[in-house]
Order: sequence, then structure tokens, then C-alpha cells
Amino acid sequence: MLIGCIADDLTGATDLGVTLAREGLSVIQVNGLPAAGFALPAADAVVVALKSRTIPAADAVAQSLAALGWLRERGAQRIYFKVCSTFDSTPRGNIGPVTEALQAALGAALVPASPAYPRNGRTVYLGHLFVGDALLSESGMRNHPLTPMTDANLVRVLAAQTAGKVGLVPYADVEAGADAVRARLAALGAAGCRHAIVDAVSDLHLVVAGAACVDLPLATGGSGLALGLARALAGQARAAAGAWAKPAPDAPVAWLSGSCSEATRAQVAVARAAAAAFRLDPQALAADAGLAAAIGEKAAAALSRGPALVYATAEPGEVAQAQQALGTERAAGLVEEAFRVVARTLAAAGVRAFVVAGGETSGAVVDALGVKALAIGPEIDPGVPWTLAVGGEPYRLALKSGNFGARDFFAKATGMLR
Repeated sequence: MLIGCIADDLTGATDLGVTLAREGLSVIQVNGLPAAGFALPAADAVVVALKSRTIPAADAVAQSLAALGWLRERGAQRIYFKVCSTFDSTPRGNIGPVTEALQAALGAALVPASPAYPRNGRTVYLGHLFVGDALLSESGMRNHPLTPMTDANLVRVLAAQTAGKVGLVPYADVEAGADAVRARLAALGAAGCRHAIVDAVSDLHLVVAGAACVDLPLATGGSGLALGLARALAGQARAAAGAWAKPAPDAPVAWLSGSCSEATRAQVAVARAAAAAFRLDPQALAADAGLAAAIGEKAAAALSRGPALVYATAEPGEVAQAQQALGTERAAGLVEEAFRVVARTLAAAGVRAFVVAGGETSGAVVDALGVKALAIGPEIDPGVPWTLAVGGEPYRLALKSGNFGARDFFAKATGMLR
């Protein structure tokens, strides 16, 4: 295994998987820590998808260390900790605590970190993260219900979560090439830094950073930095792992959306005009224990007319109102459990293809369907592939991060199956 990856959520894992596969590595994604005896297909890269982004830091650390142990037992030569391209976290973590736990376990010195991915509109300049043309703190992420990002200075953000000093590999060094990046990392290490944010405003910068960091035992970042690492490793790649195949042309497709990001809100607005749509409202779910099952049945009945959409996506004000009435954790828990019920109901009705928006929602759906591993299929939009369940029922799953995809993503994904 050329590289073992630990992703802090499911859609981030699939984003990472398609990035590695695009660069020529064979990739298998496992969902959660596999049970003893799991038959892992041979692959250049294995991505362990956790659900650790917003859980208590101690739990995120424990899960990540367990994933590290599992990967190292299977021969992982280097480790990559995959986080969101918007560096989703709180002042307490979980990016910093998990990185430092992995760092200690691996005996790593300085750890480079960068969520940059210019292809997807994520750039880092002088340590500041931009989403498109806006600073992170001025983007839609400032209103995220679980991890609002109000500071674009990643050196400062990471320093608030770590015990080790955080430095910067600035644009000028990355522009100068891999040797300059290595020299800057060495200088930061000599100055006592344990972490380094790496600038990147073009995909070429990611290739440079990957070449400079490929021999380090640990790196942290989004899929962009992994692109650079994969490019540096591509000459050692073996045969592809897993196989993608389309379902029957008339197979039913369900659309499920729990993300409340700006991008997904726009996508749901388009999808509602094109499909039968059913909303999961947290307060209604709290008042009626059978509501999720009833909505699942209605969605299943609507599939004869085309895709059916079940969504909890809402405007920030609506989300805040539900959180105030129910509490943030209970509101989120009700929605996730509802999606589990809906997914199981639709699967029982014969659905084997799901387009899912949102990391928490994707985790709930995969858990409900009992999908343990995924082979990476064709890319729908940047960072979002179709995947095929490995073992068990042959579910096709498009698992989309809330911020990713074009406005017509749901229909576009479905069109690729026809």
C-alpha cells in the first residue's frame, strides 16, 4: 500500500478517492474501521472513511489512531489525514488534535497541511484560505450549523487547536519549486515548528508540494495536496482495484439531501422542480416518531414517475430555529436517523442507486445500507464520483460534500447511469 488515508467524513473520503484514482492509483475506500477478517483487496491506496469531523476531539483521536493501526498492519508506507477543503473545525479541533496524535504515533517531525484545491475553488495565499474569490470567513461557511468558519487565517486556526508551533510555507517558496519547499520545511522545523500551512493557488503548486512532501510519514490536507502526493507516487502504481458498472437503464434512483450549504441549497431548489420532493423537518420528526418511515413510503411510491427527492436542506434561519427548539445535537440526530429509515425503506422497495448530499447524511445512508467498502467509479463533478459497493448488495452511491457540485448535480449524476 503506497499510501494509507484517514478521512474525517464520508464525502471527503470519496472526494479523496476519486482524486487518487484520477492520478493513476488503484483505490479502495472502507467505511469505518473494518471488522476483523475483512478481505481487503490489494490497492495502491486505501481510504478509511470515519465520521470524526464534529465528534468530541478525544473520540476523533481514538478512532483515527485505530485506523492508523489498521492501515500500518496492512503495510501503508505513508499516512495522509484528509480534512475538508474548507478546513472545517472548531477552536478545539478536530484537525489539530488528530494530526498531533497521528504525528506522535508515527514519530513524525513537522507535518505539512493544506486544504487548497484550486480546481474546486479552494486556494491558500499567505496562509489565508479563499473559497472562490471570497475569504473563508466571508463565504457561506461562516454560517455552517456545526463548524462555522469565521477566520480565514489557517495558521491562526490551526495554532488554536495544537500544542505545537505552526509556520507557513508561503507562495514564493512553492512557486520556486519542490527544493525550495523542502528547504522552507527544514527551516521551520529548525525553528521549532511542528506544523506548516502550505500555500497553493494553482494545481501546479499542489504537484510541487506533493513532490516535496511525498517522503514524509504524515501530511494533512484536502484532496488537493493528495493530488500532488499521488502524482509523485504514480510511477509505483499497480493494477486497478474494484470494477465500476452501470445498473440497468430503468433502475430507480433516490435523491437524499441533508446538507444546508449554499451550494446544496441551490441544487435542492433545482431538484425540487424536477422530481417528487419530500421534506424532513426536525421539529416535525420530533413530534411524530413514524414520520420518517411514512415519508420513505411516499418517496418509494413516487419512484414510478422518476427520481424522488427526500431532503432536510434548509435556510440558515430555519436551521437555527430548529436548533434553538430542539438543541443542536438532537436536531442533527433526528435528521440523521430519519435518513437511515428513509434509506432502508427505499432499499426495501428496490432502490440500488442513491445520490446523497452532505457528509453526515452520507454516513447515515451508508450505515443504514450496511455498505462496508466502495470501489471508485467515474467522476460526476470535480471531487464527486459514483461508487460501487464492494461485497453485499451492488449499491451505486454518489456521496457529495455539501459544498461540491453544479446546480444540476442530482440530474447530472442520474444521467450518468442511463
